[in-house]
Amino acid sequence: MNIFGTLPNGQSVHAFTLKSSTLEMTVTEFGGRVISLRTPDRRGNKSDVVLGYGNLNDYLKERAFFGALIGRYGNRIANGKFSINGHQYQLPQNDGSNCLHSGNGYHNCVWRVEESSLKENEASLCYRSPDGEEGFPGTLDIKVRYSLSDTDWRIDYTATTDATTVVNLTQHTYFNLAGAGHATILDHDLTLHADHFTPVNSNLIPTGELSAVSGTPFDFRQSHRIGDRIDQSDEQLTFGRGYDHNWVLNSQSGTIALAAEVYDPLSGRVMQVLTTEPGLQFYAGNFMDGSMTGKSGQQYPKRSGFCLETQHYPDSPNQGGFPSTTLQLGQTYQSTTIYRFTSK
Repeated sequence: MNIFGTLPNGQSVHAFTLKSSTLEMTVTEFGGRVISLRTPDRRGNKSDVVLGYGNLNDYLKERAFFGALIGRYGNRIANGKFSINGHQYQLPQNDGSNCLHSGNGYHNCVWRVEESSLKENEASLCYRSPDGEEGFPGTLDIKVRYSLSDTDWRIDYTATTDATTVVNLTQHTYFNLAGAGHATILDHDLTLHADHFTPVNSNLIPTGELSAVSGTPFDFRQSHRIGDRIDQSDEQLTFGRGYDHNWVLNSQSGTIALAAEVYDPLSGRVMQVLTTEPGLQFYAGNFMDGSMTGKSGQQYPKRSGFCLETQHYPDSPNQGGFPSTTLQLGQTYQSTTIYRFTSK
């Protein structure tokens, strides 16, 4: 491991690189963030396909969550409030009245690399989230394992608690399969294996409905270019300034299943997403504005990166009809996601 930077309190933050026969990934302890991920195109030429920065100081200032592990609860919780057994908990309200990605969450924490796990192609990052951190009850002990194979970046999450709490962990890497710094992801073709999505109100909080995608711009059951319908006159697209919604995956079994596929015609790269999670948040970089300067001095304009965040649904602690995110004492939270890279 190499020193990546120093926090304002003087603590050193390290980075390390994982390699397989075809993939190469650099990760920093700060937020468990993926700084770079190099993968070959159809001609075998490798490029970095994730957005990010080349130094710690830029990560300390940014609000886009580039490459980060997200928790204790990924996505939004309405009014920053939820209740367990009649007791109400108040979280930071950092997204209007909502709590987004747990306020000053795990994306800004220093994760410990389990030294015995550090191998050429895998590593485990650990974090103990104390009771009351950002308002959440219970001390949560988390381990996230990143591993690379010939085609796969696999993420295995486990967590245990000493008191009833809510948990919804995810990974917030922004991808551009044409190469980080390419101007747009609107020419990528996207398939989502979901017959329904969770519509939102104007505050981007789910209404509680599971709406059919059929006949809407949210129907990606057959491959569509991301840019084809993103600016259509549609209330949901207006609320999100484009796609920033949770899809209800057809597979709800809790076993690993194909959730999405993205194809970039320019490079020939294909990325499949497989997960045990019931939901997938597709975010098309609508709030990016060109003010962020990336690793090689390139600007990141609007919609120059996309996220496919595997997770439970937004605001689940307040939505009785959604799959539960409650974790009890004695239970183990487990989740797996695979990002699979090929080309054609």
